[in-house]
Amino acid sequence: MSYNEQSNNIKKIGKMNNIKNMGIGLLVMMGLTFNSCSKDFLDEELTTKFSTDYFETAAGLEDLAQSLYGNIRWHYGFEWSYGMTLYGTDEFTNANDLTNEMWNTYDNRLGPLGATAATGAANGNATSPAALWDQMYFGIAAANTIIANASKIPDLKVRNRCLAHAYFLRGYNYYRLTAQYGGVVLQTTPVKTVVRNFTRSSEEACWEQIISDFRDAYSLFEGEIYTYGKGITWTKATAAHFLAKSLLFRSSERNDAWNSSYKDADLKEAIAATTYAINARGALTPNYSDLYANWTGIDNPNEQLSEILMAAGHNGDDTTAKGRFGNRTYNYFAPQFSSFAGGWVARGVWIGSMDFQRCRPTEYSYAVFNHVNDARMWKTFKTVYGVNSVRTPNPNGVKLGDPGIVMILNTKNDNTYNGYTFGAVIQNPTWKDDAKRLPEWTVGSRQTPTSGALTSKVGQYAPNSLVLYQNGTYVAPNFKNQPICNFFAGINKTDDGSRTGERNDAHRDVIMARLAETYLVRAECYARLQQFGSAMSDINVVRARAQWKNGENRSYYSDGSQAFKVNPLNVLTAATNFINSNLDMNTYYLSNPTVPVTTAASSLTLSTFPNSLPTEDEDILTKIGATTNYDRALHFILNERSRELLGEWQRWETLSRTGTLIKRAKAFNPEAKFITAGKHELRPIPQAFIDGLLNDDGSNLSASQKAAWQNPNY
Repeated sequence: MSYNEQSNNIKKIGKMNNIKNMGIGLLVMMGLTFNSCSKDFLDEELTTKFSTDYFETAAGLEDLAQSLYGNIRWHYGFEWSYGMTLYGTDEFTNANDLTNEMWNTYDNRLGPLGATAATGAANGNATSPAALWDQMYFGIAAANTIIANASKIPDLKVRNRCLAHAYFLRGYNYYRLTAQYGGVVLQTTPVKTVVRNFTRSSEEACWEQIISDFRDAYSLFEGEIYTYGKGITWTKATAAHFLAKSLLFRSSERNDAWNSSYKDADLKEAIAATTYAINARGALTPNYSDLYANWTGIDNPNEQLSEILMAAGHNGDDTTAKGRFGNRTYNYFAPQFSSFAGGWVARGVWIGSMDFQRCRPTEYSYAVFNHVNDARMWKTFKTVYGVNSVRTPNPNGVKLGDPGIVMILNTKNDNTYNGYTFGAVIQNPTWKDDAKRLPEWTVGSRQTPTSGALTSKVGQYAPNSLVLYQNGTYVAPNFKNQPICNFFAGINKTDDGSRTGERNDAHRDVIMARLAETYLVRAECYARLQQFGSAMSDINVVRARAQWKNGENRSYYSDGSQAFKVNPLNVLTAATNFINSNLDMNTYYLSNPTVPVTTAASSLTLSTFPNSLPTEDEDILTKIGATTNYDRALHFILNERSRELLGEWQRWETLSRTGTLIKRAKAFNPEAKFITAGKHELRPIPQAFIDGLLNDDGSNLSASQKAAWQNPNY
């Protein structure tokens, strides 16, 4: 079956499962928590005449199992992709766009009712706490149907393959629900009638169910056999990874009130599971850029890397992107580049992102990197945009293809730029000593992987420029305030130049799990068992890949915009915009002005752990008061997760799990000013769901009964 055929089949079966059999979903049984996005999906035309009996056949069960891949696409189809996973943490804050501001500030609009324009949201796109709740139960309902009907399938191979997928998806969906809300409703059998009396399970019971499902999936998957189509699909290693994550979650600080009897066994089982995944998949991808930056087009080979354990699959078939199941993630990480200084950089499909300025990195997200030796920083942050629209008046003679936006990511102790004026105009002071001049922009030639440094014209005018630090003060948020900074270096992990319209859906897969995280999960398990040497060994595997390799040009940059080279829209005018906008360069040497031009390898490996850590980590640990060996180890691993996994859709759950959300958000996210301990470690249960519940005798819940359903202090 081709990948397009697989995607179309997912679409067809998804319609059948969610419309023809509405009685099997918890959300549909309630009939009360639909939001507009759910309605869009349910309004799709029904194109199949199959009955539920079809799901009792081998073909029907296989089709339904394939349809489970469609459920995970939802996570990346709209504003919730970042609102519930990245906002309100140490890594990202909101820029001037305030669509999901309440998820970052934790103000009173983040409540059980959800925020609307009428209740103070900036617009109608604000994420409701009901969004995840609603959609996860659709997938759970389909998984329950597979599990219930599997015994009717005589072909054991087909039966086990379908069961493996069903147990995995059900475990994954309950993982997402429990990570966000705490204890939820556990529904593990199909329900074919309207039900309005549910019991909320404890968080302990939920983790037991999640772990059981992942164990079942792990036992049923046939090794690293890809069973459905071309894309990276779920395998035994995928199940092992999430089994380990669920065991680690149960044994982590958020659950310390009840988890003491589980910890030791859970951590040892998690180590065994991660070890399987690591051994089964082999070494990490050698070049970090191949995971994200070197995305060259739809279904390119880098989407099939063995490091990738799970991805939400997308392709060029527009029929698979209807409703909220497309990929909108390219919208959320770029600054508002098209508005800077009158628009020297116009947006379009030739730039792989849209400048919706949702996710602005915090000071921590820059400072956590070693700016000289960690290649991940310069392979992730986009720091240069070229001029593709010459503006008038133009007294400085700026030309197409000149640097139009330049973001210098210097460090706190750098005093090079203390006398500069930044913002819409850069005014360089006169150079007093040419022997100490900074590497600058190459004029009249394009940067290539082997062209060396940016070393020619000193003092070239750039219409827009930014620096992180002046006089030891973090000044970056002061540029382009309106009222919040919209000028920052965004990350490139979602950029997609294959789009067929400026705001059309992206076509690239969204990575949901990969082997580098597996190493960090195992390292954390070792650290919790006080086996710091083993933890350091795993950390060093990840950090070794992050080092500059011998021969690498540190000033070269790439991202998924390059897919535009094979985009059908690559006509003369648009192609010129691509060439002028994407200059294949970064500000490495401007940001590290004392570093000589080099192509030598760098080193990041640790020799001691958790003592004598790198300076950037010691500064962070000092600020948050981590002093014991365990606290130092845990917070270092959280820092390493930032460096490796920045923007990869799981930071909020990681900080909530480890009991560090409040401390780290308060320390590093100035906008998260209303975050409250004892409340914001969990999300509110959707009020519409609670209001629709009935007692067993059909009576409405009392006010006290409703309050008992809700998480504390909402």
